[in-house]
Amino acid sequence: MSADRILTPHSDGKCRCPWCGTDPLYVTYHDTEWGVPERDSRALFEKLLLDGFQAGLAWITILRKRDNFRRAFDGFEPEVIAAYGPEKVEALMADAGIVRNRAKIEGAVLSARAYLDLREKGIAFSDFMWEAVDGTVQVNRPRTLKDIPAETPASRALSKKLKAAGFKFCGPTIVYAAMQACGLVDDHLEACWRA
Repeated sequence: MSADRILTPHSDGKCRCPWCGTDPLYVTYHDTEWGVPERDSRALFEKLLLDGFQAGLAWITILRKRDNFRRAFDGFEPEVIAAYGPEKVEALMADAGIVRNRAKIEGAVLSARAYLDLREKGIAFSDFMWEAVDGTVQVNRPRTLKDIPAETPASRALSKKLKAAGFKFCGPTIVYAAMQACGLVDDHLEACWRA
């Protein structure tokens, strides 16, 4: 077995996917959230928006700001975000606790409106997302990080569907990251204790 396939145990004796490093916040996220199936529509919406804000940044940056995002974005309640006007956008642009990117903030408002449009049509966001994997977790057991794709046919199809519904910042790579994080896909490495 090549060296890049061997995971080094952490101080607790558990081997983990190397992307989480040893930062306690990142390790807890890896151990308790990443890859765990999420079926709650609001929680899925939050994760998709956060992955959109993460574009171009490291996920740990967003993870460290997540509580600030939740405060600033009213708990990621789509009904509240959809009603944001210019004053709220400006307040968010002045909030150093979040990623201050106007296009992403305005995209979150449009995505909230798209979420509500789906609901008005009788489509739960959870069903909309999980349809991409036929409602079943896609379990992969990559050997190395190099074996994990940045996007897949399923993420490309879901991205296209989200964009058609009016969602923003939902390219196939962002969507695949959300699919991994929300457990639609389980990409824990085969040597990881969570596999």
